[in-house]
Amino acid sequence: MMQITEDSFEHVLNNIQGLSIIDLKEAAFVDPYGMVGLLEIGELLKSDGIKKPLLLPESEEVIKYLERMDFFKFADKYFSLEPAKPQISEKYRRSSYSDVLLEITPIEKSDDIHFIVGKVKGRAHAILAKHLHYDERAINGFIVALSEVCQNIIEHSENKGFVGIQKYHFQNLNKNVVKIAVMDIGIGFKKSLSGRFSIKNDFDAIEKALLHGASRYADEGRGHGLAAVRRFVNQWNGRLSIRSGTARLSIIPDWSRGREKETNLTHFPGSQINIMLLVV
Repeated sequence: MMQITEDSFEHVLNNIQGLSIIDLKEAAFVDPYGMVGLLEIGELLKSDGIKKPLLLPESEEVIKYLERMDFFKFADKYFSLEPAKPQISEKYRRSSYSDVLLEITPIEKSDDIHFIVGKVKGRAHAILAKHLHYDERAINGFIVALSEVCQNIIEHSENKGFVGIQKYHFQNLNKNVVKIAVMDIGIGFKKSLSGRFSIKNDFDAIEKALLHGASRYADEGRGHGLAAVRRFVNQWNGRLSIRSGTARLSIIPDWSRGREKETNLTHFPGSQINIMLLVV
């Protein structure tokens, strides 16, 4: 079963350059990381003057989900969609009740973050309290963490980014999970921090930012955003991964799997952040 998620993102990156067509026909599942990742790949191709055909999933369930997450609102700017106008039964269009905390939303300026936080606040209580059993303090912590991750794009990427958030039920755990994907294809952690620090490689840069609060800015109090995100994720037994350039650093709880340190990955500019929060 073809899935477009963080787990399969490296495979997509490894093959994308040699493909004349991006074929998603067999895709049975695409999560926010997969969707935002595809858009950022499209953004990168567009910067090189390339607009590749994207064959959409044959599964109506997946098409419905992509539509509900506003994927099509941005995808045709980067790809030649086939079919150009996917057919979605009227009864499947979005309803007032949805597990989507935030449709795919661009981040280009600080005003976007205020909009994102406001929109998520309006849905957070219904979804986070009901499905993850978060109390008011936890929900406020979630909002702060989201704001910090988005602010990271404004301050460090020198480019725009995208964010998307969705709630899922993990059958194998029988628990609800919220997935947050935030990405940009900007200058990345290494270039951002190398003006102030001696940075050996991409992994060193991510580690300094996430574990030691390093910032490109010398101002007092700067650089603690990702550290605050890390504390929140740890507090609520979540999973966090940050990819930049050729490396990824992950904080992996006991309910998940994966490698904490990955290097020598296919180079991809900017930063790609994935957060998964589990029911408490």
